[in-house]
Amino acid sequence: MRHVIVVGGGLAGLSTVEALRAQGYEGELTLLGAEPHEPYDRPPLTKEVLAGDADDPTLPADWERLGCRLRLGMRAEGLRLHDGRPGGVVRTATGALEFDALVIATGATPVRLPGEGPQHVVRSLDDARVVRAALREGARVVVVGAGWIGAEVATVAAARGCRVTVLESADTPLAEVVGPEIGALTAAWYAEAGVELHCGVRVASVDHGGVTLADGRFVPADTVVVGVGVRPEIGWLAGSGLPVERGVVVDGSMRTARPEVVAVGDCAAWWSHRYGRRLLVEHWDSALNAPKVAAASLLGGDAVYDPAPYFWSQQFGRTVQYAGHHSAPDRMVFRSSADGAGWAALWLDGDRLEAILTVDRPRDMVQGRRLIADGAALDVTLLPDPDVPLRDTAHPRTTRNTPSYGSPRT
Repeated sequence: MRHVIVVGGGLAGLSTVEALRAQGYEGELTLLGAEPHEPYDRPPLTKEVLAGDADDPTLPADWERLGCRLRLGMRAEGLRLHDGRPGGVVRTATGALEFDALVIATGATPVRLPGEGPQHVVRSLDDARVVRAALREGARVVVVGAGWIGAEVATVAAARGCRVTVLESADTPLAEVVGPEIGALTAAWYAEAGVELHCGVRVASVDHGGVTLADGRFVPADTVVVGVGVRPEIGWLAGSGLPVERGVVVDGSMRTARPEVVAVGDCAAWWSHRYGRRLLVEHWDSALNAPKVAAASLLGGDAVYDPAPYFWSQQFGRTVQYAGHHSAPDRMVFRSSADGAGWAALWLDGDRLEAILTVDRPRDMVQGRRLIADGAALDVTLLPDPDVPLRDTAHPRTTRNTPSYGSPRT
């Protein structure tokens, strides 16, 4: 293996470059990034960058030491794999680049709404800088979507003195990811921050001067920010022969159908033995840790990536964390501190913890992640008591061995 190309200039791409060198790869290494910026951290975009507390979330990297050639502002436009032998060619606007092994880390693209009016997303550094300039005191800001991104944008906009309206098609915020029962508990946060929240409404189009709802009503706005989800950036793989299923189909070792091609980050749909299904996890934690497994796979190793997914958000002065993966049939248990300021929701399959969401209860999150990773059987009668540490609800010697890579960050 003489030349590895990493397509994608985000955290997942950089993490793969670092992992390849750390695991002993000494050959040629090239990273292609569609943006003109060096790899940067995305979580600060809807927090510190949007708020004006930071402007440069560039990730630290010694490119000379890594021996990696950076090709920034270069978008991959197509992929052709060799027949009968490993490797292939990545096609770009400036020419074709040949490789022996390939890392697909092209991330995801925000969904945009119909209409001819200006609409903004917060996915890139340039996006965040443009939206930040529009968040002027008194400006009418409409945020479409009350998910993780929408809530964070509304938080910053309200703090900057904007008149904020959030429009959500579901009946509660966060309904799609945590369910309406828990999502409803977050609705009051918007009112406390002076944000007008409307649920159960659908935006038909973004027009000049505002948005038009499906029922014909018009909501005026100086700035419209759309946060209704993303789609994996995989169009450039059309005709390559690689299977895609929402994202690039990979196994638990991040390998595609071609062993010299791996995929990581927001575009990788990886097989989880833990959950018995394919997962597409668009979170920072996966972009940081899955590349270690992908690099090992390219170098002939047999590592498996199978953690409980993890994500965190800052909304209206609260820290919200989620770990695991749950489905509708799972039983939900709620626990709240005496003053009601912090609380947690736990989803169970029998006596095993499948997922946990916490609001300002970091200890519950750390211990909950460990219980999920260990597959411990729990005394479910103790779970609602907020004074009982979660670790003390586990029955001794009931953990199961689940293949994984890494451990919960504390």
